[in-house]
Amino acid sequence: MSLTSTVTLHNGVKIPWVGLGVYKVEKGTEAVDTVKAALDLGYRSIDTAAFYENEKEVGQAIRESGLNREDIFVTSKVWNTEQGYEETLKAFDDSLQKLGLGYIDLYLIHWPVPGKFKDTWRALEEVYEQGKVRAIGVSNFQIHHLEELMKEAKIKPMVDQVEFHPQLYQKDLLDFCKENEIQLEAWGPLGRSRYLDDPVLNEIAEKYGKTAAQVILRWEYQHEIVIIPKSTKPHRQKENADIFDFALTAEDMKKIDALNQDKRTGKHPDEFPY
Repeated sequence: MSLTSTVTLHNGVKIPWVGLGVYKVEKGTEAVDTVKAALDLGYRSIDTAAFYENEKEVGQAIRESGLNREDIFVTSKVWNTEQGYEETLKAFDDSLQKLGLGYIDLYLIHWPVPGKFKDTWRALEEVYEQGKVRAIGVSNFQIHHLEELMKEAKIKPMVDQVEFHPQLYQKDLLDFCKENEIQLEAWGPLGRSRYLDDPVLNEIAEKYGKTAAQVILRWEYQHEIVIIPKSTKPHRQKENADIFDFALTAEDMKKIDALNQDKRTGKHPDEFPY
């Protein structure tokens, strides 16, 4: 297993298990350099969004990398203020133009805006059927959002990207997604590094000669979750990628599962100020 290892979505498209998130990576030189460094290390999946305001730089870095476009998996998302059917079609075209890569691999609804996300989904189905995007999905959707969407959707979401880490072990959502062939993907997979000093994580890390961050990412991977840790520092990007040479035992997994506190670093989707 390596950074090029993939999981197959329910429509047959393959997505790498590990990618680079670029939330809060400054547009301009920092974003270009961050993405280039990750691609040099072997990352083949980059996760951006209209809201991040760095799609242009992501596209530039990929073009300048010299890698084949088809070897890189690019995700973007439609923001809340651009949701609705017509608005989303326009937002998608804007993202496509900023990226300048010909097509997008995965396009997500960023948050489940009440009263709008079903119309937004119709737009995603349209761009998918037109072949402008290889896979479509959602982000920050809870079970009830997914159920509501799937009642009317022609195409089932391929991905649900949510906040997920040991202090927010959303087991019910994970189980629901597995039952419905929706790939769960974790944003903030390290809990924004807020509890890397946890004694349980560090005891397990010491056993394998790894860091607490690597143990968390391996735990998510063994739960069959796609992960997109963010770092602008090449040595951290390398550390985050170095999780394929060890495996946690069932006992280790249970210990980490037990760290759950339903504690979020971001907003709860039902309480987001839409």
